[in-house]
Amino acid sequence: MTTCTSRAAWVHLLRRLHFFIGLFVGPFIFVAALTGTLYVATPQLENRIYSEALHGSVEGGRHTLAEQITVAQKAVAAPLRMSALRPALEPGETTRVMFADPALGESENRAIFIDPVTLVVKGDMTVYGTSGILPLRQWIDYAHRSLLLGDFGRLYSELAASWMWIAALGGIVLWAFTRPKRRIKNRLQNTRRIHVTLGWCLLAGMLLFSATGLTWSQWAGGNVDKLRTAFGWLTPQVNTQLHGGEAIVMDPHAEHHGQHGQMAMSQPTAALDRIDAVLNAAQGAGIDATHLEIRPPRSEDRAWTVTEIDRRWPTQVDAVAVDPQSLAIIDTTQFAHFPLMAKLTRWGVDLHMGVLFGLPNQLLLIAFGLALCVAIVMGYRLWWIKRPSQAQTNPLLTLSQSWLALSLPARWATLTLAVACGLALPVMGGSLALFILFDWLRWRAAVRVPLAESSAK
Repeated sequence: MTTCTSRAAWVHLLRRLHFFIGLFVGPFIFVAALTGTLYVATPQLENRIYSEALHGSVEGGRHTLAEQITVAQKAVAAPLRMSALRPALEPGETTRVMFADPALGESENRAIFIDPVTLVVKGDMTVYGTSGILPLRQWIDYAHRSLLLGDFGRLYSELAASWMWIAALGGIVLWAFTRPKRRIKNRLQNTRRIHVTLGWCLLAGMLLFSATGLTWSQWAGGNVDKLRTAFGWLTPQVNTQLHGGEAIVMDPHAEHHGQHGQMAMSQPTAALDRIDAVLNAAQGAGIDATHLEIRPPRSEDRAWTVTEIDRRWPTQVDAVAVDPQSLAIIDTTQFAHFPLMAKLTRWGVDLHMGVLFGLPNQLLLIAFGLALCVAIVMGYRLWWIKRPSQAQTNPLLTLSQSWLALSLPARWATLTLAVACGLALPVMGGSLALFILFDWLRWRAAVRVPLAESSAK
């Protein structure tokens, strides 16, 4: 085997790994960045498209929530159970009454939009997740998360999130090892300079979006949840048990999971008639945000929950559990008292979705997404410029042989790291094994032709 210095071995390994990430994972990162940019860029467009459903009468006396629910129940023309209600607390808004429809997908609800002043049904459409996005952004979100291919398609986004942080950090280290000592102006170096500059500018964002994206993922997400449970980083939620019991925890990624699950209970009209009193009790207990979600109990021994859902800055996600009979506050959670990691998780998720700081957050993420797309295109252009005129058969150009060229301690360290990452991030581990296998088979095929020609002479 060809020998090389330790520095050269590291350069060979990093360059080959960076090449494979760019070649095979780069397109998925590009799609994730593009669809994510569309997602954060379209809330105003969505509000305009569905303005008829979202806006009601500005002036006039409001009907009770119970009356609005009754109108919504008649509009669905089916015995659906109400899963949640988002009352119109500001003039000009409509109340959103959401029903658990078995014909819809996970995390989807059928929403009836009611004008609280006139009781006119303003809209009837599917909404998705805790964020309550409407059909336009729901389609974009599905494309971003799974390429519209369901659970199988979620492998794409997990693949992108698993490798993006490696691509970012590995690219920076590779630049540190191979940057020219003097500034050279040619097509290759100019392209490389743009690629590296964007990599530095986007480094923090790529690390953040990899981390938050992995918490939503299908396989790695489960391991992240176990880690958060082990260290007590889970987000607290109110205990709804009327006669004691253990509190449950809230998933800050409810937008991408089935947190709007179907309730296995009927809802007598008498129970829903208490909703106005429940809201008043919650507001008296300090729930003062203008965006709220009220959820009926899952069973008779459970309390109603009233939760703030305003996740802009400052974040308002306090919640209370209310006994529908006595209107006593059973339990309460306040964001100010959340553990630090729970707060960071909440902020990270909201930043990822472009809602934490409103319009500035949107503009920042749009710039990030477009710049990341440009960086990927520049990476492909760099590879095209540097591509060899004919296939090279140097074994050091393969991942496995580059790894074998490392010192023994370095080999053990990288092997341990690879195994640990593979166990924690299964999609990364599986794709890395495919990278190595493909690289080795390609090299064997390349050297087999010269050997065959030599033996024929």
